[in-house]
Amino acid sequence: MAVSSAASLILLVTLISCLEPTIVQGLEGVGVCNGRHANDLPSEQEVVEFYKDNGIGKMRIYGDPNQATLNALRSSGIQLILDVPNPDLEALAMDASSAKQWVQTNVVNFFPDVNFRYISVGNEVNPNGVSSRFTQFVLPAMKNIHDALAAASLGDQIKVSTATYMALIGNSYPPSEGSFSADAKTFLAPIIDFLGQTGAPLLANIYPYFAYHDDTQNIQLPYALFTAAGVVVQDGEFGYQNLFDAMVDTMHAAVERAGGRGMEIVVSETGWPSEGGTGATMENAATYYRNLIQHVKGSGTPMRPGKAIETYLFAMFDENQKDGDETERHFGLFYPNKQPKYQLNDS
Repeated sequence: MAVSSAASLILLVTLISCLEPTIVQGLEGVGVCNGRHANDLPSEQEVVEFYKDNGIGKMRIYGDPNQATLNALRSSGIQLILDVPNPDLEALAMDASSAKQWVQTNVVNFFPDVNFRYISVGNEVNPNGVSSRFTQFVLPAMKNIHDALAAASLGDQIKVSTATYMALIGNSYPPSEGSFSADAKTFLAPIIDFLGQTGAPLLANIYPYFAYHDDTQNIQLPYALFTAAGVVVQDGEFGYQNLFDAMVDTMHAAVERAGGRGMEIVVSETGWPSEGGTGATMENAATYYRNLIQHVKGSGTPMRPGKAIETYLFAMFDENQKDGDETERHFGLFYPNKQPKYQLNDS
């Protein structure tokens, strides 16, 4: 009986230890997006503590500003990108008082306890896509949010931007010839001018996975995963060994052609799914995240060498209620039980 009890105790301790979240080394210096389209996620307070435990100092949150997350972030020191959802753009663009109330409710009420870094006014609005109805509201909403922050004496501390993506690029090859499509340039050029005036960066969602998925004949997997043995694309003086750099520099070139010379680009999303589609495997995702994290900490891109790239990984957890393709539900660095999917350092 004593032996059986001892064995049971050992088994119980083992099971409990397996349930404890594992801390993953290597996430320091990058941000991680915190999506909550799932019914099995930890509480907002648990998530914030988990960010801190893993040394993650930056977060992006989506959808209606989650008041529970904002409360959990108080005194955490975590820098935050707070999104204005696309459906809210019209009201904020048409009524300055609505923008002032939005800022009061979601920013002023939490400042300075919450370390707001950027407000992303709209995400992936495309003048030729399903989100085209929001196009006319993005810049006016940005201006109203900016003015509301300024009125609250926060205009110099919290920058207002918007998150765009590669679908607005009309020409992407070679990277130095990157440019927006005609409609996208008409939409983005005034926004880029506004960002230049306010000293804010442009946020850009950069996904080598989708580029690879959509063109496996011309894009080789090692180029997308940072594992190519040498230069794959030679662009004048610039040599590209990975697709991430090529996409970021394509965005740099497009922004400069739209009037944003020297403008900083923050990679507000990037990731690789672990299942659900072409190239979506645990091994590929681990390789992408591990190599990306090391790369953005200081290598820069061929056009902007030797400088860290502010980057937000998508996402913290798998989200079982996300819409779209199956891959959309498998971008997490962690399972919802806080167990890691990957080893992200080399040790």
